[in-house]
Amino acid sequence: MQTEDGRAAGAVRRADALLAWAPSGRIAVPLIAGLVVVANLVGVGTVVLLLLGVGGDTGSGRTPVLLAALVYVVLAFPAGIWAGLRRQRPTNAWLVAGREPSAVEAAHALRLPVDTALVAGAVWLLGAVLVGAVAAASFPDARVGIRVGVAVVLGGVVTAGVTYLLVARAARAVTARALAAHPPTGRLALGVRPRLVLTWGLTSGVPMVGVVLLFLDPTNPEGPGAAAVVFLVVVALLVGGLATLLTARAVGAPLRDLRQAVQRVGRGDHSVRVVVDDAGEIGLLQEGVNSMAAGLAERERLRDLFGRHVGTPVAQRALADGAALGGELRTVAALFVDIAGSTSLVRRTGPEQMVGLLNRFFAVVVDAIEAEDGLVDKFEGDAALCVFGAPTEHPDPAGAALRAARRICDAVRAAGEVDVGVGVACGPVWAGQVGAASRLEYTVIGDPVNEAARLTELAKDSAGRAVASEATVHAAGGDERTHWVPDREVELRGRGEPTRTWVRRTA
Repeated sequence: MQTEDGRAAGAVRRADALLAWAPSGRIAVPLIAGLVVVANLVGVGTVVLLLLGVGGDTGSGRTPVLLAALVYVVLAFPAGIWAGLRRQRPTNAWLVAGREPSAVEAAHALRLPVDTALVAGAVWLLGAVLVGAVAAASFPDARVGIRVGVAVVLGGVVTAGVTYLLVARAARAVTARALAAHPPTGRLALGVRPRLVLTWGLTSGVPMVGVVLLFLDPTNPEGPGAAAVVFLVVVALLVGGLATLLTARAVGAPLRDLRQAVQRVGRGDHSVRVVVDDAGEIGLLQEGVNSMAAGLAERERLRDLFGRHVGTPVAQRALADGAALGGELRTVAALFVDIAGSTSLVRRTGPEQMVGLLNRFFAVVVDAIEAEDGLVDKFEGDAALCVFGAPTEHPDPAGAALRAARRICDAVRAAGEVDVGVGVACGPVWAGQVGAASRLEYTVIGDPVNEAARLTELAKDSAGRAVASEATVHAAGGDERTHWVPDREVELRGRGEPTRTWVRRTA
C-alpha cells in the first residue's frame, strides 16, 4: 500500500512534469499570454473571496465594489493582453518566421517574464486605485477604500510575482533559442538572487503583511473573522508552494543537468552540451560548461593530431615539460626498417597504389613498435627509424627492439606485399628537440642510429631479414638471445671499425 510520503512525492513529480512543459515556435507568446490570464484570474478570484470574507461591512457597500471590479476586469484584461503582446511583438515576429533573432530581438525576448509581470502589476495597481475609490465612496467609512485598495495591491503583488515565475519557466524554450543565437555575455536578466527574494516575498512577506493588516484594520476594531484568516493562510500556502516549486525547478533542474554534463566530461565524453535556457548566473554557467567541453574536445583533438605526428611519448613529454631546443644523453636501441627494391616497386605499382602499400606497411611497423613501448621517431620515404628508451626510460630497450624486429619481419612475410630489411643497434645517443624556436622536431642522434641504418642494408640479403649488432643481442634481457645466432664481422660504411653481427635464427 502506498504511503502518504510516497503519494506526496508522486504529486510533486507530477507537478514538476507539468511545469517542465515549455511552448515554442509561433504558439509560444499567445500560449504564455493565456497562462498569464489564468494566473491573473486566479488572483482576482482570491482577492474577491478575501474581501467577501471580511466581516463588518454591509452588503449594500460590497455590491458597487464588486460591480466596479467586474467591469474593470472585463475591460482591463483585454487591454493588458494587448499591451503584453504589443510589447513582445518583436519576439513573436521571429518565432512565427522561424528564423534566428537579431541581438536586439534576443535581448527583447529575454525580457518576456519581466515585461509580462510589469504589465500585470500595472493592471493590478490601476485596479487597486479604481476599486479603492469606489469602496471609499460606497461605504459609510471611507477608510474601507484604503483597506480594499491595499488588499488589491497585495493580490497584485502576489499575482505579478507568480506571473514572473510562471512565464520565466514556460518561456525557457524561447529563452534557449534566443541564447543559442546570442549566448550570454555577463549581463544578468534573471538572476538567482531576485528569484529567491521574490519567492520569500510570495511565501512569507506578503502573507504576513496581509495578516498584520487584517488585525490593524481601523474599520474593523473587533478584529478579522476566523474565516478570513484561515482563507488567507490557505492561499499563502498554495501560492507559496507553487512559487517554491517554480523556483526550485528553475534552479535545481539546470544544476542537475550541469552536474550530469560535468560527470560525462570527467569520464572523457567531450561531446556533451547542455541547453542554455537561463538568462542569469545559471545561463552563464551553462555556457561556461559548453565552452569548457568544447575547449577540452579541441585540446584532445590537437593532442591526438600532435601524437600522430610526433608519437604519443613525445607528445606527452612536450605537454608535461614544454617544447624547447635541447636534449639529453640516453642509452637506447635503434631499429631501422626499409623496404627492399622500393624504386622498382613504385614504377610497377604507380604512386597512388604505392601510397596505400606504404600505409599498410607502416601500420605493421607502428603496431610492432608500440607493442614494445617504443617510439616511431620518423618516417623517411619507404623507411622508418624507431627507438626504444627515449624520450622515456625503457627497462629492456635492446630486447624490445629485437622482439619488434622479429614481429615486423613475420608480419611483412605474412602479408606478402613487400620485402624488407631490419637493422638493430644500441648505445648512447643524444635525444631531444632540434630545429628552430618556431619549428621543432624530436630526434635521436648518435652512432647506434647510423649503425642500425647500415645493418638494414645487410638484412635485405639475410634469410631472416633482420640483422643486429652483437652488443645489442648481449644487452637484451630474458631469453631473447636464443632467437639470434652469430653471423659475420663486417666493417660498416662510415664507421671505420669492424662490427660483429647477429642474424635472426631461422628454422
